[in-house]
Amino acid sequence: MLCTQCPRSCGALRTDTRGDGLCRMPALPVLARAALHHWEEPPISGTRGSGTIFFSGCSLGCVFCQNEKISHQDFGKPVTMARLRDICQELADQGAHNLNFVNPTHYAHTLRELLENWRPPIPVVWNSGGYDRVDTLRSLEGLVDIYLPDLKYLDSGVAARYSGAPDYPEAAVAALREMVRQTGPCQFDGDGLLKSGTIIRHLILPGQVGEAKAVMDWISAEFAPGTVLFSLMSQYTPWGDLERYPEISRRLRTSEMRAALEYMENIGLAGFTQERTSAKEEYTPPFDLTGI
Repeated sequence: MLCTQCPRSCGALRTDTRGDGLCRMPALPVLARAALHHWEEPPISGTRGSGTIFFSGCSLGCVFCQNEKISHQDFGKPVTMARLRDICQELADQGAHNLNFVNPTHYAHTLRELLENWRPPIPVVWNSGGYDRVDTLRSLEGLVDIYLPDLKYLDSGVAARYSGAPDYPEAAVAALREMVRQTGPCQFDGDGLLKSGTIIRHLILPGQVGEAKAVMDWISAEFAPGTVLFSLMSQYTPWGDLERYPEISRRLRTSEMRAALEYMENIGLAGFTQERTSAKEEYTPPFDLTGI
């Protein structure tokens, strides 16, 4: 295949065993971990955990990525489509509340093939960085129940510096609108678990409280109350080689976290907050091929 699935639209050749694109991944899935995960938002993790499946490679390349072992270093194991389906069923059998495909953007074709031929017994979650093409998302309509995207930046300069993607704001805004169009307002089951809908995440970066406020303003203006949920994440941990980015080579200050949280409360944005106590390495899953 000549791949144009993400906004990079690099048109690279991806065979079953080789990938020449910016994501560096072949056409067949490469996975790093499949296991129950208890650290997502409450209506995703529930009491038994979310059935997370982590895809290797990435088309963004954020300099601060905590999952750099799989997103930058491409750690993972190639699997067949049959094995991918078996992994999904195994997670469902373990009691997962949902199937949570993490970093799936460059494997949209794989998930479309999987879900068109097999319907899981639990909701499907598309857990992406928000850097998705609208056309790609439309090809998944009716197959994804829950969208869990980031909205990392609205400033193209910040997006260029930290993710090498000055078009991120434009692409992500369009993608989020499409996700919400597909899911409609959030719907919950009797146990408070999300059945369908969109939760938008934002990770506060050091020195970027203004960007966090801009993201919250956009969501408040764009979507009517009750349409989406917002997840404000304050667990930023300096990760990787940040010598060229000294301004983010520290953890959040308490004052930064408090300012963002107060702003979220003041504008009445419904959702969740992840405390700074989760800014520890143990909250990053071990990428050791568990479940693969």
